[in-house]
Amino acid sequence: MTTDLVPPQLQFFADLSVLVDRPQEVGMTARGRRRLIPILGGEAVGQGWRARVLPGGADFQLLVTDTLAELDARYCLETDAGELIYVQNRAIRSGPPDLMAKLVRGEPVDPAQIYFRCSPGFETASASLRWITERMFVGTGARHPDKVVMRFWQLG
Repeated sequence: MTTDLVPPQLQFFADLSVLVDRPQEVGMTARGRRRLIPILGGEAVGQGWRARVLPGGADFQLLVTDTLAELDARYCLETDAGELIYVQNRAIRSGPPDLMAKLVRGEPVDPAQIYFRCSPGFETASASLRWITERMFVGTGARHPDKVVMRFWQLG
C-alpha cells in the first residue's frame, strides 16, 4: 500500500557560491531567448568538506516567457582533497515580469520575490564520493549581479 511509503527527508549537503561573467546573448530562438552565462569560479562548503568551483563551466539559459527561465548549469568542483565532481544543475526561475527583466539586465532583485528551485546531479570517479552519484538532491538559489548562491539538500 502507498500508505507504507516513507516521505523523503531533507539533509543538508552544501552551500555554493558560483561566480559568473556577463551573459552571452544568442537571442530569440524558436524555443525562447537563449543565453549562456560563463562560470568563473566560486566555492562549495558542506559538512566537513570544501571545494572550489572550477572556471570553464556555463549556465545555459532559456527565457521561455517574461516570467519563466529554464536553467541548465554544468561545471566542475574540485575538493580540497583534489577529487573532481561534475555537476549538472537543472533549475527553474520565475517571478513577476518586471523583476525577471531586472535579473536579465543584471540588476539586483530581492531573492524572496523570485521562485528559484533546482535539481543538481553529480558524477565523480572518486571512490569515497561515489555515494553522491547514487542519491537525489534538490536546492534553492538566488541570482545576484555577479554570482549565484545556492543551498543543496540530499533527499533522504
